[in-house]
Amino acid sequence: MPGSSLRRALPALLSVTVLTLTLNACSGSAADDDTVDFGYIGDYNGAGLLAIAEDQGLWKKQGLTARTKVFNNGPVQIQALGSGDLDYGYIGPGAMWLPASGKAKVISVNTYTYADRVIAQPGIRTMKDLKGKRVGVPEGTSGDMILNIALEKAGMTTKDIQKIAMDPSTVVSAFTSGKIDGAGIFYPSIDTIREKVPKLEEVAGTKGTGDVFPTAFVAGNKVSEKKNSKVIKVLQQANDWRAQHPEESVALVAGMLDVSEAQAKADASHVETFTTDDLVAKSANGEIARALSKLGDLFVHNKQLEKNPDPAEFYDGDLYRKVHAG
Repeated sequence: MPGSSLRRALPALLSVTVLTLTLNACSGSAADDDTVDFGYIGDYNGAGLLAIAEDQGLWKKQGLTARTKVFNNGPVQIQALGSGDLDYGYIGPGAMWLPASGKAKVISVNTYTYADRVIAQPGIRTMKDLKGKRVGVPEGTSGDMILNIALEKAGMTTKDIQKIAMDPSTVVSAFTSGKIDGAGIFYPSIDTIREKVPKLEEVAGTKGTGDVFPTAFVAGNKVSEKKNSKVIKVLQQANDWRAQHPEESVALVAGMLDVSEAQAKADASHVETFTTDDLVAKSANGEIARALSKLGDLFVHNKQLEKNPDPAEFYDGDLYRKVHAG
């Protein structure tokens, strides 16, 4: 779908999410270097480092107070960054077109994720089998991303399916009730769907593409470098604690999200984590920039971006390395 249509869809997505949130009406905390309003998605990727930072008292060590708010996808967090309701947020690779278009700044890569799938009702085994059928997708997310990748690999476009925009929770209910034939969606939502439709088909996924798909933490464009530096330090410390305590990290995520440890562990199985040293090295050797650039090519192809920018324009790898060097 053209980028202009996606942009028109964002306010509608936000209005759905706002029903489940209590946003600070006049946050303005971008100007307050002691308070951090941080958005996240309720999964292992989105909640992990925030759960660790709270448990380990890492915010306090940097002289910060964090207020976290849960969202159901990345694009609505970018919208909240722009309105000043958030300072920071978490996005998957499918929403990376938004910072690439100048709407936010990537301050830290989190993980590589392979949680995205095109799923279909039992008996629908290939992308070709979805031709002409109803496919639900949260637009502008990694579910949208894997759907576009899978369509291109199959020699198809969105014109070959009935693409229906819906938020992730609606995808779950629509698929389980049989109102849609397929979906571009991600774990752990797929586990929720599988409970009702155990024989669903996974017809495509990020794992089989051979590419890497970074998740990231993003900052609003008006947040100061001083504040970003403090938050990056918290994220780096939490990241290394996660690397050293994988089982405890799963337990903390389960507690934060009020799910079982088995559910959190299953979600974590789709994620590749790294130490901060690893992430610094991947930033320095250009691996992260190449991954972001490849995503940019996809977003240009899908008309979400007019041109593919230099990743250095929206990913502050230099600051990430500087903070780590201390």
